[in-house]
Amino acid sequence: MTDLMRAVGYRKNLPISDPDSLLDLEVPVPTPGEHDLQVRVAAVSVNPVDVKVRAGSDPGGEPKILGYDAAGVVERVGAAVTLFKPGDEVWYAGSIARPGTNSELHLVDERIVARKPASLDFAAAAALPLTALTAWESLFDRLRLTSESTGRLLVLGAAGGVGAVLVQLARRLTNLEVIGTASRPESRQYVLDRGAHSVVDHHGDLAAQLDGGVNYVFSPHSAGMIDTFAEIIRPYGAVVAIDEPDGLDLVALKSKSIAWHWELMFTRALYDPTSLAQHEILTQVAALVDKDVVQSTLTVSIDGINAVNMKRAHAAQESGSAIGKTVLSGF
Repeated sequence: MTDLMRAVGYRKNLPISDPDSLLDLEVPVPTPGEHDLQVRVAAVSVNPVDVKVRAGSDPGGEPKILGYDAAGVVERVGAAVTLFKPGDEVWYAGSIARPGTNSELHLVDERIVARKPASLDFAAAAALPLTALTAWESLFDRLRLTSESTGRLLVLGAAGGVGAVLVQLARRLTNLEVIGTASRPESRQYVLDRGAHSVVDHHGDLAAQLDGGVNYVFSPHSAGMIDTFAEIIRPYGAVVAIDEPDGLDLVALKSKSIAWHWELMFTRALYDPTSLAQHEILTQVAALVDKDVVQSTLTVSIDGINAVNMKRAHAAQESGSAIGKTVLSGF
C-alpha cells in the first residue's frame, strides 16, 4: 500500500473565489532521486508565480501542487547527496518543473538548497528564498553590480516580496542610491524601513519625481512602461525585469543604448541543474540574515497549510496591494 501525504493543489483552472480553486489533497509520498532531499515542510510562502501557474496551467483533472518557497527539515536523502543529512533545517525555492512545496513531504535537488538562517523560525525563513534569489541574481548576475557600483537604482513595487529584499541588498552591498516606488503611506514607510534612500509614487509622473534620471531600474511591472523607462534611464543604463508582458516593444530604449535583462530564478534548475550557485547564494543570504544585515519580509503569518488558508493567501497576492510576504505554517 502506497503511503499518502497531505497537500494543497488544484485540478482545473478556476477563479480564486471558486470553492474548488484550491483543494486539500492526499497524494503519494515521493521517493528521493540521487541528488534529492526529502524535506518535511514546516512553512511555505505565496508568490506571484503561484497565481500565474494556477491561472495559466490546466492540469486536466490531475492534481497539481503549487508552492515555490519552503523551510523545513530534511527527512531522507538520495544516494548521491553530499551537502545535507537528515535533521538539517533548510530553506529553498524549488523548481517550477517539479511538484511544489505545498505538501507535507517535498523533493528538491540539494544543489538549490541551503541551511536556513539560524536566527529565523521556519515561518520567517520561508518568506525569503524565491525573492532573495530573484533579487540577488537581478543585482549581481544580470546587472553585474558590485560593492563599488555607484549611480541610482529605481526599484518598482519596492514594498512587494522581491522589491523589499532587493532594496535591502542594494543598500547594504553596493554604493548605489536606492529609490523605491510605493503609493500608500504604509507601503512608503515599509520601503524606507527596508533601507531605501527615498520613495516616489509609482502612480505619479516618475520623470518629474526623478530629477536627473536613474542608471538602473528593477521592474516587476513593465507593461506600458517602456516609454517612461526611455525617458528616465540615463544613457547606457539598464533594466532588469521579472514579468512577461504581451507584445513588449523595446525600440524606445535603443537611442540611449539601454540594456534589457530578464531574470527568472528558475532558469538554473531548468537549464543548469548541476550548478551550486543558488545553494551558495542562499548560504550567503542566510549569513546576512544572521548578522541582521537582511530582514525577513514576512508580514502575514497564517497557521495551517490547507486549501482554505491558501485561498486567502492567493486572494491577497492577486489584490496587488500586499506588503511583504504571506506565509502558511504547519499541516
